[in-house]
Amino acid sequence: GAAATLAAPTVLRAQNAPDRNASSFVTQSWQDHFQSLGNGAILADITSRALHYWAADGTYRLFPSSVPMTEALTRRGYSHITRKRVGPSWTPTPNMRERDPTLPVTIEGGAPGNPLGTHAMYLHWPFYLIHGTHDTRKIGRRSSSGCIGLYNEHIEELYELAKVGTQVLLI
Repeated sequence: GAAATLAAPTVLRAQNAPDRNASSFVTQSWQDHFQSLGNGAILADITSRALHYWAADGTYRLFPSSVPMTEALTRRGYSHITRKRVGPSWTPTPNMRERDPTLPVTIEGGAPGNPLGTHAMYLHWPFYLIHGTHDTRKIGRRSSSGCIGLYNEHIEELYELAKVGTQVLLI
């Protein structure tokens, strides 16, 4: 009896927590960020480390993500998907090579150690992508050099849903 009484306030707080889902991601509404859905919308929330996707018909998906390691590597604002690639090759950016000159020049798609995973969607900003990762420890962490990373199975799903031209906002 006493244990139930002591636990009751905690249970009530959890049940009444505003705008949170079971995974503790902040619930987002596309109307707060986009004028219309157009052919779809992606919101990458750096703070909650989540990627929100709304299809043109309003269908909604939420994916946990990795985000940039530092604020200096973080780009915020509106962009859009300019191209998509299955089995993307990876070429370190000039800044990455400056930080670590031992990085390879390129890693081909499908090769072991390719940090882009199985699929990539390129944003209109140079060097910024939404991509998969083989290193699942990175998801939910500040672990990227600027990109938004997803589990490979999630990027494969998003890749099929999002079209070239889909609007993207990083907040």
